[in-house]
Amino acid sequence: MPETTRFLSAGNWNALAFEPFRQGVDIHWIHRFAADAPGVALLRYQPGASVPRHRHAGLETILVLDGEQSDEAGDYGPGSFIVNAEGSQHSVWSRPGCVVLIQWQTPVIILEETSS
Repeated sequence: MPETTRFLSAGNWNALAFEPFRQGVDIHWIHRFAADAPGVALLRYQPGASVPRHRHAGLETILVLDGEQSDEAGDYGPGSFIVNAEGSQHSVWSRPGCVVLIQWQTPVIILEETSS
């Protein structure tokens, strides 16, 4: 049976159930990884939150919905569409906080853990 399509008005992120993903980053799963299906989620970064350096085992696409997400290549505001190819590596952070729609072909591989 196909999943129900859910609609949410822009900026109404708090109406969704988020769970911890990384320190300062929460996740709302739209579609969890299953068999050969990609993972699709909203990530909500608190101001100053980051994800350590990681490698993409498959294609990753990101659409910034609110705030600003950054990596070593630049800063990305609302409407920015980012494609990270399989094998690429980077760290991600958000100075002001942000919400992004993300799709991973496969889970990423964390390369560096940071101590808090």
